[in-house]
Amino acid sequence: MIEADRVRADADQLQDKAIEIRRHLHTNPELSFQEERTAEYVAQRLQEAGIPFKSGVGGHGLVATISGGQPGGRIALRADMDALPIQELNETDYASCNPGVMHACGHDAHTTCLLIAGEILQKNRNGLAGTVDLVFQPAEERAPGGAQAMLADGALHGDVSSVFGQHVNTELPVGKVGFNDGLFMASADEIYITVEGRGGHAAKPHQEIDPIVIASHLIVALQQIVSRNADPTVPSVLSFGRIVGDGAANVIPDQVMLAGTFRTINEEWRADALNRIERVSHSLVSALGGVAHFDLVRGYPPLVNDERTARGARELAVEYLGEGAVVDLPPAMWAEDFAYFAQQRPSCFYNLGIRNESRGITYAVHTARFDIDEAALPVGAGLLAWIAAGTLRNSQ
Repeated sequence: MIEADRVRADADQLQDKAIEIRRHLHTNPELSFQEERTAEYVAQRLQEAGIPFKSGVGGHGLVATISGGQPGGRIALRADMDALPIQELNETDYASCNPGVMHACGHDAHTTCLLIAGEILQKNRNGLAGTVDLVFQPAEERAPGGAQAMLADGALHGDVSSVFGQHVNTELPVGKVGFNDGLFMASADEIYITVEGRGGHAAKPHQEIDPIVIASHLIVALQQIVSRNADPTVPSVLSFGRIVGDGAANVIPDQVMLAGTFRTINEEWRADALNRIERVSHSLVSALGGVAHFDLVRGYPPLVNDERTARGARELAVEYLGEGAVVDLPPAMWAEDFAYFAQQRPSCFYNLGIRNESRGITYAVHTARFDIDEAALPVGAGLLAWIAAGTLRNSQ
């Protein structure tokens, strides 16, 4: 059997390599569904480690396989590879070289940890009781996402008993990890509304149908769907992050475009709320003289960790890192297409601390100054390897 001390030693020994990999990925980010060079780089690293793999799974995805020297079950570890459409403002020597594209959510760290975990497991495969699949997923950041495509393309072998994944957490100090053994993350749907009016000169609003005023009323009205219709015990978020009205100081535009997100943790309320949002959009805009065009992009479902699988992973984390390094996390309104893996197999998705206030590493994900404390890399890689080995050991 693989010993925890061996995994820790290998993770520490591979820290410089982990930093090198992470910085290469951070410097060369690619958007969702465009991760061609990233996939090629991952393939190169897998070849160097002697780990067999299949590429082109569900697009740019890869699935690598580590066969243990002892009989046992089969589990999967998953990481995502895509970046975000954000212009990086960090002035590090590994800052993004692709204008308007940045690894602002830590997927470079996720991919790095999985590669290093794979190398640790491959090195110690004679003591591994079973098989570990490494799933490198594209397109987590953009619905419909890459998870469904990979699953449809056979990313999970039929005998895979459980799936594990981790995500960086900017609120957890480096060295700590966080677990949740049930409902962990929300659903996420995208809402696009175009409010059509009739544009013209701002000095004669009585002759026009002002879509800016109508859109303003609509945004306020839609907020009341959450505040007045949702059960107060069911978390819900409706946020509009984009409003485009291409007029001018003295020009009323013909239309205003709105883009927002709705998130909740209850599927029944999710369906009800989305119906209400669409109905109010059409009726209110019509009552004010305009026309609403409504487009809903169904996003990811809530992410629910399997209780037994998550508790087992948490126990292994305590074994590996110590009780003081492992915390329990409440449900959050983030969303993740790992949820689709969790619908297919008992799964556990947990968080890896990357915060270091003394170094100013405190910026949230999806911001232009996001960064990680790279001391988290051997922690994340080693823990992934240990959870894989320990889960297979405990299933004997």
